[in-house]
Amino acid sequence: MRRKIIPYNSNLKPLARKLRNDSTLGEVLLWNELKSKQFYGYDFHRQKPLLNYIVDLYCYELELVIEIDGLYHSWEEQSDKDILREKELENYGLTILRFTEQEVRKDMPNVFRTIEAHVFNRNPDAFSQA
Repeated sequence: MRRKIIPYNSNLKPLARKLRNDSTLGEVLLWNELKSKQFYGYDFHRQKPLLNYIVDLYCYELELVIEIDGLYHSWEEQSDKDILREKELENYGLTILRFTEQEVRKDMPNVFRTIEAHVFNRNPDAFSQA
């Protein structure tokens, strides 16, 4: 698969590095399961600048963004920003999966089922190759 180049604001790189160092527990738990191509051989990156945003987890092969939302995402102003952000990312053909911090911390099996469903919809052979 040819890699689709998604532009990003290079000024976000220092902030992305800081966010990687200051990850929430949910981000760390999910990252530990996805890093090093552990998830069906797919390469995930964390705190990845895309456009003018930094996404929690990104897999270019799956055109997938995973966001882990803390409590502040339920505030109306942040929710409106999240909707705009999703639309801009979707314009590049990306799918955004959102989980709450609590879902990741307390219900990892269902988080994985949701991610697996996306993988299967994109590549039904992924599970036979793993």
